[in-house]
Amino acid sequence: MSSTLFRTKKVEQSILDTEEPEHALKKSLSALDLTVFGVGVIIGTGIFVLTGKVAKENAGPSVALAFIVAGVVCGLAALCYAEFASTVPVAGSAYTFSYASLGELPAWIIGWDLVLEFALGTAVVAVGWSGYVRSLLDNAGWHLPVSLSGRDGATGFGFDILAAALVLVLTVILVLGMKLSARVTSVVVAIKVAVVLIVIIAGAFFVTADNYKPFIPKAQAQEAGSSLQSPLVQLMFGYTPTDFGVMGIFTAASVVFFAFIGFDVVATAAEETKNPQRDMPRGILGSLIICTTLYVAVSIVVTGMQKYSELSIDAPLADAFKATGHPWYAGVISFGAAVGLTTVCLILLLGQTRVFFAMSRDGLLPRFFSIVHPRFKTPYRPTILLGVIIAILAGFTSLSELAELVNIGTLFAFVVVALGVVILRHTRPDLPRAFRTPMVPFVPILSVLASLWLMLNLPAETWLRFAVWMVIGFIVYFVYGRSHSRLGRQEETA
Repeated sequence: MSSTLFRTKKVEQSILDTEEPEHALKKSLSALDLTVFGVGVIIGTGIFVLTGKVAKENAGPSVALAFIVAGVVCGLAALCYAEFASTVPVAGSAYTFSYASLGELPAWIIGWDLVLEFALGTAVVAVGWSGYVRSLLDNAGWHLPVSLSGRDGATGFGFDILAAALVLVLTVILVLGMKLSARVTSVVVAIKVAVVLIVIIAGAFFVTADNYKPFIPKAQAQEAGSSLQSPLVQLMFGYTPTDFGVMGIFTAASVVFFAFIGFDVVATAAEETKNPQRDMPRGILGSLIICTTLYVAVSIVVTGMQKYSELSIDAPLADAFKATGHPWYAGVISFGAAVGLTTVCLILLLGQTRVFFAMSRDGLLPRFFSIVHPRFKTPYRPTILLGVIIAILAGFTSLSELAELVNIGTLFAFVVVALGVVILRHTRPDLPRAFRTPMVPFVPILSVLASLWLMLNLPAETWLRFAVWMVIGFIVYFVYGRSHSRLGRQEETA
């Protein structure tokens, strides 16, 4: 039995499956498209909110170092993703990579994990976008009924019509084709990056050197009951995580990691890339470098504009400009955040549908969902199904307590991909690799340890929810996936 659970799908077979007419996705993306996708999904509400929150509560001005630490962790994972995406240019990202290296059950588990993470991520961001848009409408004197603005505080019931509508519109765009999605993303990303550059350039003129003192505030124990306090770290390493100080930088890094989530979604588009061997590494690494640079610059500017202890938590960038007597920039920042979140939703939804499509093509989910549209060459069936489900989810639920599941799920995927690189190097050294992760196995092992460290800094409740979802995944696999596996049936008839 164990041999069937860990049977691997040959890379050659995965690539051959992409050539079947009814299951073949259209190749239309370039390195620039991939980089834009990466920047589009990474730069979201995190840069506009987390910078101030973490500076005030965890790291002070050294939040810039926390962004660098988180960027390095992502960079290690990105090197592993780049090798896999260029070697196995097939939809599914970490799911497909795991199937080629670790086996069917691990692949199912990571695919099951990714479907949930991308769904929650899309819904959470859609709700956030709705909040920004409602705020802009209120400023213009237009007010939506409470019952259509999300959960009603009086009755506890309501439907967020804007969040649901956004998801449905993006679903239509994804059905119509990847090139259209790339064009929409390019326009929105240009606006979003322009707003970030305005913050950096304009804010630099209002920086006061005294606000950086002390750059690394004195360490202090986290308050009891802190949402960031993880008993796992204390249990395994014998100390309590701190706010501020050197260790506070690492605590902050586990929080600002939220702002980096998404670069791995680029790998899900490998099958729709014209030259994946060359362009996937460029798209993955390029988008990560660009965003890390922007994040560090923004954090340096905002902590220089206003003393870290005085930063607001809800809208730190906008309020920092207000504190310096320039409220006009606050409106620009709110507009940039609202516009920017549309691409985050679009690309997370894209990633989820591609993972679902790849799993159904392998028979682990119903094969009905692996048929592409005859004209648009997109996986329209899972896109429509998941789009409608997420629209309903976003309309009825705030999901604030589940948002951290997106974080732990992404880190889990990082661990699996890094291990997969080492294993595939050993089992298939003959495979042509257009991009090779440097210093194997050192870099992948470092990636695993760094990801596990950030996972250990997450709350115990997040681990519990994650474990429950994984248990459900095991049940679904043994009830349906294992008996319907296309690879398993091929072995039976061989």
